[in-house]
Amino acid sequence: MAAGTHTAARISLATLPSGVEVATTIHTYDGATDGPTLYVQAAQHGREVNGTAVLRRFHDRVPRNGLAGRIVAVPVANPLTFDRVSYTTPEIIDSVNPNMNRVWPGDDEGSLHQRMAATLWEYVETADAVVDLHTGSPDMYPHVVYLDGSDRSRALANAFGTDLLLGEEAGEDATDEWHRRGFAGKLRVVADREGIPSITPELAHNREIVDDVVEAGVDGLLDVCRHLGMLDGSVPARDQTVARNHLGQVTASASGLFRPKETLELGDSIPAGAAIGTVYDPTTYETLQNVATDRAGILYALTREATVTAGDKLASVAIVRDE
Repeated sequence: MAAGTHTAARISLATLPSGVEVATTIHTYDGATDGPTLYVQAAQHGREVNGTAVLRRFHDRVPRNGLAGRIVAVPVANPLTFDRVSYTTPEIIDSVNPNMNRVWPGDDEGSLHQRMAATLWEYVETADAVVDLHTGSPDMYPHVVYLDGSDRSRALANAFGTDLLLGEEAGEDATDEWHRRGFAGKLRVVADREGIPSITPELAHNREIVDDVVEAGVDGLLDVCRHLGMLDGSVPARDQTVARNHLGQVTASASGLFRPKETLELGDSIPAGAAIGTVYDPTTYETLQNVATDRAGILYALTREATVTAGDKLASVAIVRDE
């Protein structure tokens, strides 16, 4: 039997005004036998480093000779935001499209981020499945987002294995806010619309590598490979909650200091009107906002940062689907 192989290639994503290239490394794992192609990337948002750590550990654990098909892995999809430990690039780098995850499939004659996306899209469009690894704040309950109504993407999300799955409505079914924020240009959405099942795992924590988060990500990728028939073994049955990805988050109506309710835990089922905490004036001690939810669901994000500005997100609640 032929042996599986691994190669690593340095590619240019774009060129800065000085002529300096923005480059990254693409890892390709070719199995010993034929099979589907899985595209995986991390650090599209540079502060979300746990996805990069996941791919490093996945590299050590994926069995080359037991693999059927091909895995294409990009541990740092956006070197510009990675170097800045940021979510977006500064205006001077790309004043038109500061967020790379709004411009897929890209444009090789467009802005810097559009050119970077277009280069990576050449690998995406040949794949049979896509996993775009992201990591949220420390105060986020791990979950996988998939395009609502896409059965193959839903199955991919099931396989990855987080306790919470969020179906995101898109296109005509989405809210005005979804369109206003440019979500139609997300990698996962565009790939799914092109017939490639795609998911976005949102693993907790950013800016620091957390071992159990990394291990969960590696286990998820291995189970995705099993689901696709790329590795032997079956995906274990799990008791997962399916909810609707919800953009109407609980926000601060006033600026001040936020004190969340101490008894709240991420993953809690909470009723409509549940108390989240209070925002108060740090100088007069006056309570400015008694923060509460406007709907029942799963609490999957809750800020622990005390200083908040009016309009900041304080919490996110996903509405559980009846299935």
